[in-house]
Amino acid sequence: MNATPQPQAVAAAPHGAEDGWYCVRSLVKHEHIAAASLRQIEGAEIYLPRLRIRKLTRRGAVWFTEAMFPNYLFARFDAALHLRHIRALNGVQTIVQFGDKLATVPDAVIADLRRHTGVEDLCVISDDLDVGMPVRIAGGSFHGLSAVVSRVLSSGQRVKVLLEFLGRATEFELARANVVPETASPLARK
Repeated sequence: MNATPQPQAVAAAPHGAEDGWYCVRSLVKHEHIAAASLRQIEGAEIYLPRLRIRKLTRRGAVWFTEAMFPNYLFARFDAALHLRHIRALNGVQTIVQFGDKLATVPDAVIADLRRHTGVEDLCVISDDLDVGMPVRIAGGSFHGLSAVVSRVLSSGQRVKVLLEFLGRATEFELARANVVPETASPLARK
């Protein structure tokens, strides 16, 4: 018998791998690091849609930019050539797959997302105020309290809010920067 060793197959991409958009799972809060690492792959296209939103914090209202899909981003690359290397990149946890088939994202879905995020891949969540809108107060003596907008003053830099205080409804005038719509406030989720 011939005991000559047979050549071993090189680890191939999972079944169904094709050049297309893939969903890449990043490490927690490392989407931007994974995106930067992926940009080093020749021929790869990266899409990391982000949200810009104003939130209530202990410091007051602050603008945050975060991933639209926490822990996920999209990348177009040739899986047959780059899959193994991409899985080992800084910030990348894995590439989403079902069984042994990589999950692909249709071009139409990426195009639709891009229509909403523009050229900077950023979607700004409006925090425009209207009369009757529920808000949270950020900063000052009334920090974190709920109120309702009763009037947006002409300059747009100040608002009047109706606040339940000491058993009665009282109207206060505040700087616009100290008022956050309820939907953007993590305190609203309590």
